[in-house]
Amino acid sequence: MKTPPTAINRKTNELKAMLSCSSHSSRAALSAFSHFLPTISPYSKFSSLSPKPFSSKPLNFGWRASSPPNPGMAASFSARASAQPLQNADELIDSVETFIFDCDGVIWKGDSLIDGVPETLDMLRSRGKRLVFVTNNSTKSRKQYGKKFETLGLKVSEEEIFASSFAAAAYLKSINFPEDKKVYVIGEDGILKELELAGFDYLGGPEDGGKKIELKPGFLMEHDENVGAVVVGFDRYFNYYKIQYGTLCIRENPGCLFIATNRDAVTHLTDAQEWAGGGSMVGALAGSTQREPLVVGKPSTFMMDYLASKFGILKSQICMVGDRLDTDIMFGQNGGCKTLLVLSGVTSLSMLQSTNNSIQPDFYTNKISDFLSLKATTTV
Repeated sequence: MKTPPTAINRKTNELKAMLSCSSHSSRAALSAFSHFLPTISPYSKFSSLSPKPFSSKPLNFGWRASSPPNPGMAASFSARASAQPLQNADELIDSVETFIFDCDGVIWKGDSLIDGVPETLDMLRSRGKRLVFVTNNSTKSRKQYGKKFETLGLKVSEEEIFASSFAAAAYLKSINFPEDKKVYVIGEDGILKELELAGFDYLGGPEDGGKKIELKPGFLMEHDENVGAVVVGFDRYFNYYKIQYGTLCIRENPGCLFIATNRDAVTHLTDAQEWAGGGSMVGALAGSTQREPLVVGKPSTFMMDYLASKFGILKSQICMVGDRLDTDIMFGQNGGCKTLLVLSGVTSLSMLQSTNNSIQPDFYTNKISDFLSLKATTTV
């Protein structure tokens, strides 16, 4: 039996209403979400080396970079073929001019050097490769990291080291951060030393680690109204005083920047286990301020752009080597570099090959010393 025309019209109208309602709900949801999008400071005059300002387009939650997500790039990642095991080290070495190495989980774990690292670095230098070491750990300055490399028996110059503590200071320099403004630091000595070298006034840091708040009736916590940026990094002296002080600066000081050195979930403080990373400190401030930070460490492209400019490197001639998919490998992919995942840190083979993982490096191997065992012979 045929459906009466009136019934068809009624069903058609119901469908139109449903579609209209769905479209309205999507617009309403987007409008509500836009309330939480980060804002740009009035004095953020971005140079070509600065992270791009946020877009008003909906954010891709899979990204933690400070620049707006690129839908085309995201699509290419989702379609990326599965990573291949590194079989011909010579071919990869010959295809690039520069190797960028993450440190924790790649060069060392805690205070222990990973087997075969010295010989591997010597081999790469003998073949004329430029080596750069990039770490999201902000607890040390470049000078302090230089001493750690030396203690571990590695000859690495300060010019070859780029820590997220340095990236925070370099970013503020790149936007001409006002000289009359101060920086409140939730982090350790590395950030303070880099800010000092860059000529910025700062407060906070480890000395606020022992401060407490006496929550009595009518208590009002004061804060410095000249703070123009809050920089948050890994902090073993993190406490409620710092959360409240940073929150007041970000929420109440007009144009105050919220900068994160990184959002790493875990870190290697010792070689025995993983420890909560800088992302846990950043997350506390993001929750209290209802703002997302501008990230200067990996996977943001700020450090990659800085390195490419400083050394005159073509990004296509760089191989990024790291142990984290969501920071190291994305850092390389965001910058248009070749990528090699090593399984000596936080990422296991099962994690890489999981159906829930959409980040695929070009190659993977157990550790960087596989460059030696995979017939990476010195060329004449």
